[in-house]
Amino acid sequence: MRKPRDYDAELESLDQKARALKQRKISQLGELVIACRADTVPVDVLAGALLSVSSSSASVQEAWRKAGAAMFQRKASSNKRRTTAPNPASASAADSDALPLDRQPRTA
Repeated sequence: MRKPRDYDAELESLDQKARALKQRKISQLGELVIACRADTVPVDVLAGALLSVSSSSASVQEAWRKAGAAMFQRKASSNKRRTTAPNPASASAADSDALPLDRQPRTA
């Protein structure tokens, strides 16, 4: 005899997968904003810029796509150079017990 399907469990599983995908998308969009250094731009300016992107022509969007792809290629090549040629200054900083500048404890 066949075991009956548990539709509620399947729906819950699909719901969890959808939530995980949505959270991943939000996280990746945040990482993109940071990678483009747009996290320094005021939120209303960033929102306006994104609205103009969605309403622009295909040729303008293609030019922006090429500029974005070039930015990621530059970043990837600089990361590759950084991993292939170690920086002696970073090695000495890694050996010390000091925290990186962005992790220094704040004093009031």
